[in-house]
Amino acid sequence: MTWNWQQPDWPHFSWQEDRLKQAEEQFLVGGGVILGAVSHLDGESREQLTVESMSEEAVTTSEIEGEVLNRDSVRSSVRRQLGLQAAAHRATPAEQGVAEMMVHLYRTSAKPLGEEMLCSWHNMLMQGRRDIREIGAYRTHEEPMRVVSGEIYDPTVHFEAPPSSRVPSEMTTFIEWFNNTSPTGSETLPALTRAGIAHLYFESIHPFEDGNGRIGRAISEKALAQALGGPTLTALATTILARRRSYYEMLEASNKRNAIGNWLAWFGGVALEAQQRTHAQVEFLIDKARLMDRLRDELNLRQEKVMLRVLAEGPEGFEGGLSAGNYQRIAKTSPATARRDLADLVEKGAFERTGERRHARYHLTIPLRPVSAVTIDEEGRVLIAKHRDRR
Repeated sequence: MTWNWQQPDWPHFSWQEDRLKQAEEQFLVGGGVILGAVSHLDGESREQLTVESMSEEAVTTSEIEGEVLNRDSVRSSVRRQLGLQAAAHRATPAEQGVAEMMVHLYRTSAKPLGEEMLCSWHNMLMQGRRDIREIGAYRTHEEPMRVVSGEIYDPTVHFEAPPSSRVPSEMTTFIEWFNNTSPTGSETLPALTRAGIAHLYFESIHPFEDGNGRIGRAISEKALAQALGGPTLTALATTILARRRSYYEMLEASNKRNAIGNWLAWFGGVALEAQQRTHAQVEFLIDKARLMDRLRDELNLRQEKVMLRVLAEGPEGFEGGLSAGNYQRIAKTSPATARRDLADLVEKGAFERTGERRHARYHLTIPLRPVSAVTIDEEGRVLIAKHRDRR
């Protein structure tokens, strides 16, 4: 098997620029729409958007790699990193590390990429690891760096990266390319094109013993943020997780040659879909503020506490809906009082009820904004599916 980095044209990737033209335009327009929507948020809602977006990306970028983190612990770690008041959740080193990387990415999105930054991210991600020889440094082991699956006695090799001896020079070239193709560089590339190439290029070098996927996706987010002139909070990892199988299939299909048009079309669709998710989150926060303003001075302390708790779960509220038992536990009240409070919230238009008796569930009246799957066809048309349920 000959890999992309063994080809004579490496690392000079080729693609059809016209195929991405419509997608590139839509991404820039979408970024402006989100920026305009965010301007309508108050300070508290902006803070929630920032924290929730970074926390979700931290959790999902880890889940793509099969690592399940506690969302509340990650959220608390993000808040602490931002200097905000945080709940007393004990975070594991992995939860603290990925939260630290996300906040650093957010704060330094405009800065050039460098080896020191990448190694710092790796050091954050690998907190608490004892099975990694080089933490915060490029790999140096002599054995091949391979992505494999299957049984240990009969593995399937999906990719083999350049030998460790080549990593420093490959990464020097990669970092120079990334900075030169930025909006302020001498060889500027469009947003989606640059972010998509950056991810595939970095993954093809695979410079670290572990954590390459998470760092590669962070590099893509940095590229998108630079294109839009500030942190985008784009739900990139969340969207990739929803397409995890095709993500790995596309990476594998694109690591054997340097014609990467199909990869960039796939990545462009994911980025546009991710932008929809971010916009839906912003719209939810606007609707939340309107709802709470309408209910101001109409709720008792118990109702307000429960409403804020449900709204903190995001657009879907509690999975499966809020039950009377949930209400009792959150408000610390009796079953009879819970039923009266819930009936009043339905009458006020805060909740709608489904089911009867012990099967009754209460859902926010804020409309859900489903996120549609986005694809880019051979002619460069951006195709939006009717829609599918959001995560």
